[in-house]
Amino acid sequence: MAAKLPKDVRKTIRFILDGEIVELRNCDPTRTVLQYLREDLQRVGTKEGCAEGDCGACTVVIGELVSVPDGLQLRAINSCIQFLPTLDGKVLFTIESLAAESGELHPVQQAMVECHGSQCGFCTPGFVMSLFALYKSAAHPDRREIDNALAGNLCRCTGYRPIVDAARKMYDYHSTENKDKSSWLSVPGSTVLDELSVTEAQQVDKLRSIAATGTLHLEFDGKQYYAPDSIEELAALLRQNPDACILSGGTDIGLWVTKQHRHLASVIYTGNIQSFKQISVSASHLTIGAGAPISDVMPMLSQYFPELDELFLRFASPPIRNAGTLGGNIANASPIGDSMPVLIVLGAELLLRSGDNNRVIALDDFYLDYQKTALARGEFVQEVRIPLPATDATVRTYKLSKRFDQDISAVCAAFSVAFNENIVTNVRIAYGGMAAIPKRAVKCELALLGKQWDDAGILEAVSALDRDFAPLTDMRASDGYRRNAAANLLRRFYIDSKQGETLTNVYHYGR
Repeated sequence: MAAKLPKDVRKTIRFILDGEIVELRNCDPTRTVLQYLREDLQRVGTKEGCAEGDCGACTVVIGELVSVPDGLQLRAINSCIQFLPTLDGKVLFTIESLAAESGELHPVQQAMVECHGSQCGFCTPGFVMSLFALYKSAAHPDRREIDNALAGNLCRCTGYRPIVDAARKMYDYHSTENKDKSSWLSVPGSTVLDELSVTEAQQVDKLRSIAATGTLHLEFDGKQYYAPDSIEELAALLRQNPDACILSGGTDIGLWVTKQHRHLASVIYTGNIQSFKQISVSASHLTIGAGAPISDVMPMLSQYFPELDELFLRFASPPIRNAGTLGGNIANASPIGDSMPVLIVLGAELLLRSGDNNRVIALDDFYLDYQKTALARGEFVQEVRIPLPATDATVRTYKLSKRFDQDISAVCAAFSVAFNENIVTNVRIAYGGMAAIPKRAVKCELALLGKQWDDAGILEAVSALDRDFAPLTDMRASDGYRRNAAANLLRRFYIDSKQGETLTNVYHYGR
C-alpha cells in the first residue's frame, strides 16, 4: 500500500548529463545506472564486469552541490549497483563525457594513451573515470594517493604500472574544458564558484535549477520509490510503510537486485536529506548523521583517532566509500563489517527514531543475531554518537584479508585499553568475522581487567579469548585459522602497545 504523501511531491527524476538536463518518468526504481547507460542510451563505454561493485569497470563520476563552502563535489561511484533514481538532482559524467567537442582528449585519456595504460581495454573506462575524479581533487598526488584512488579498479591484464604512470603524467597536459584543475574538488572538498571555468559554472547553474526539493515519488510495475528531503518526512513515510527497504548508498542493497534478483516492492531513499549527512563535534562526542558517506566520515574520525588510518585506507574502495554510509554499514548488520568492531570498542551509541519518538542504544547491544538488530518495525538509525578519545586509552585495530585493498575481512579486531602503572584499568575488545555478529570478547576482557599488562597476563587473556567465540569455516578462513588469528592479533596489539607504535602503519609505495 502506498504511503500518504505530503503536498510537495515530484514525479520526475532530473539530472544533468553532458551539460543537458535529463528528465525521466515512469522508470523502474531499482534499475541501475549502468543498465540505463548501456541499454537505454547505448553508452557502452561503461562496462559491466561483476555487477557487485568490486571490479570498477562500471565506474562513473557524479557531482553534487554542497553548501559549506559553496561549490561542487565530485565522487567516483559504481554504476552497476547504483539505482537510477538516486541521480536525481546530480550531474553525471561517463567515459563519453570527457573528450571535448573538438575531439581533443581529456588529459586523463591522453595520458593513458601516451603511457600505454590500456591492454585488453575492458577495464580502461573505469580506470579513466577514477583518475578523472583524482585529477579534479589533487594537483600533485603521491603514490599512496594514486594507489588509493585506483583501489576499486581491477586490471586482469596486470597493467597497473603504466596506469600509475598515466596518473602522474595526466597533469602535464592542458585541457580546454578544464582550465583550472582545482576548480572542482572531489571528496573531501568543494570549490568557490567564481573559480570555475565558464563551462563548469554553467553546469552549476543548471544543478541549482534542478535542486532536489520535496519528496520524489515513483511508481512502476507495482513498485514504490520515495525520496524525502527531511528526516521528519522519512520518519513519517517509514511509520506508514514500516516494511519498506531503507536505501542509503546501495552498496549492499544494490546486490540484492543484481545478484539475488530480489523484488523490492517499496524503497525509501535517504540520500536527498542533507541533515541526515551532517557531522558535528561537541565537547564530549562526535555525532555523525546516519546518511553521511563513509568517505566524509573517515577524515573526521582520523582527526580524533589517527590510529585508525590504515583500517580506513583498507575499507572497501573509494567508489564504495563514496556511496556507502556509516549508518547503512551499521544497520546492515554484517558480521564482517569493518566499522563495527572499532565503533564498539570506542563506546559508540546509536540514536534510533520511530515517528516522533527517539531512543538511544549502545552499539554493542544493537546486534542480536545474524543480520538481526534491535530495530523495531518502522524504526531507523538517525545518528551515530562516538565519545571523543580518552587521553589514557590505547586504541588499535587490525584487519586480515586475502588482499590489501578492497577485500572483505577474514578477521577484524579492535582494542581499547587504559593503564595505570601497567595495570589494566579499562579494556574493550571486539572482533568481526568471529561470530554471527560483531561481538565483544567479554571473557578476554575480564581476564585482563585489573591485571598486569605483561606476558603472563596476555597468555591468560589468549586462553580466555578462545572461549569467547566459536567461529565458522567458510571460503575466507577456517575455524582454526580464525582462532589462531584472533589470538595473534591480541599478541600483536600487546607488542605494539609496548613499542608505542603501530607496525601496521608501515606501508611502502613506489618501486
